[in-house]
Amino acid sequence: MPSMAHEILVDLFKNRPSLAAEILVEVLGVSLPPYTEARLASNDLTEIQPAEYRADAVVVLLDRDIPIRVIIVEVQLAVDSRKRLSWPAYVTVSRAIHGCPADLLVVAPDPVLAGWCAEPIEIGVPGFVLRPPVLRRTAVPVVTDPREAARRPELGVLSALAHGETDQGTTIAATVLPAIRGLDDDRARLYYDLVYNSLNEAARRALETIMKSYEYQSDFAKKYVAQGRAEEAARNLLTVLRVRGIAVPDAVREHILAQKEPERLERWLEKAAVAASVTAVIDEPN
Repeated sequence: MPSMAHEILVDLFKNRPSLAAEILVEVLGVSLPPYTEARLASNDLTEIQPAEYRADAVVVLLDRDIPIRVIIVEVQLAVDSRKRLSWPAYVTVSRAIHGCPADLLVVAPDPVLAGWCAEPIEIGVPGFVLRPPVLRRTAVPVVTDPREAARRPELGVLSALAHGETDQGTTIAATVLPAIRGLDDDRARLYYDLVYNSLNEAARRALETIMKSYEYQSDFAKKYVAQGRAEEAARNLLTVLRVRGIAVPDAVREHILAQKEPERLERWLEKAAVAASVTAVIDEPN
């Protein structure tokens, strides 16, 4: 079953179909013909094969509605020997379905796994060797240009996922988040969570400070900064109560975890340090 991390990476390429072509050209140096549109195609590659083959994402590049290139995107987070049998089939079947040349892009953040993915695949026919282009974590562009982030927010999110825990994480996040705010609410919330959770603790604190200074800070960002504070305060409160041996009934625990006002939770936390019972801590009306 695909993991959440796998699905997140796949969705970035599905949300911006041209991202696969941009990575191949700009990062991996693959030459592609000029195109006017990048469009998702069916990832079911079984039309002319008896076995079932499903790629993570299939992008068709078109020139005035005529397919001129297919890109198969595969996210690989673990060694799977079956993939070395599937990838050549993905390429050849895609070429047959769409009637144009096909490329493969493998996304493998782990450096050791990336090396495995990049090994040539001998098909058996003389000269027929597939050398998978692999996007490694270190090759993902560091996005710090606000114009670039605004033009390609998915690339910005991918940059945060790859480099969020490094010293550049705060700069990347501060660049990407303003670009996210103009997206539809569901995508904006998802991307904010991805960027925020990709950072180390120090970078998260720095980012929260930066975001509070934005005059144009979006409602969803304000909500998630407050939510992050509330969740942390709730966890800290429950920890203090547990360490002090104060029993917390299930209903009270749910009430604490459901509380969305960080200031109230922080007041409860102060009381928990000296209170003798949970009722002495949570004695404020909702």
